[in-house]
Amino acid sequence: MLYVKNLHKSYQTGKVKYQVLNGIDFHVERGEFVAVMGPSGSGKTTLLNCISCYIPFDKGAITIGGTNLAGQSESELAEFRNTKIGFVFQDFMLLDGLTIRENILVPRIVQGEVTQDAEQLADKLTKLFGIGHILNKYPAEISGGEKQRAAVARSLINNPLIILADEPTGNLDSKSSRAVIETFGEAKERMDATIFMVTHDSFAASFCDRVILLKDGSIYRQLEKENDRGQFQDRLLAAIKEMTQ
Repeated sequence: MLYVKNLHKSYQTGKVKYQVLNGIDFHVERGEFVAVMGPSGSGKTTLLNCISCYIPFDKGAITIGGTNLAGQSESELAEFRNTKIGFVFQDFMLLDGLTIRENILVPRIVQGEVTQDAEQLADKLTKLFGIGHILNKYPAEISGGEKQRAAVARSLINNPLIILADEPTGNLDSKSSRAVIETFGEAKERMDATIFMVTHDSFAASFCDRVILLKDGSIYRQLEKENDRGQFQDRLLAAIKEMTQ
């Protein structure tokens, strides 16, 4: 589904060039839930921004669902991003003046395609994620965890090839964090969703199928979940401690 090959990205400040990504290689299979972790400055956000088409990369290839993003025009990238990628942000990014149901349908509203199928999918998603009771409420009237579950529903309304999540539990307490991560799990199991998540939270990452550890713009290690969630989190914490020593 997602293939990243020999990805390089740098920034220029005056005469100084900062290399942020150094030949990143990995892939994410359809229906896989993968997290990226690493210390500040490791390149997590830059990697996500390259994959989401928000910033150009220097060298390498990114392919999503068979489409090579290199060489695409700005309008082609915008169209691809709007129709083929679902986004979940740390700050929810819900529109205050719209109900939760309207917020979930926003990607379809933007495209002028609020069909009966879209409305049925919105209803299905809210039932699946346990937020059917807040459909007619506004963002200011619901909890942070409910906002983020609504954001996950919104990310799925276009049946995207992949969901990109940027620190989705960063503003939540532990109970809400678990509810949101379990929502991703439901999307994966019930809708075969492919999810790529940047996180600093080992608890959230322990729900994933695989975790990629980044250090100084390179992949330090990849860990696959081979046992229960608690044991996987222990392995992650040990690997992170080793990486930062």
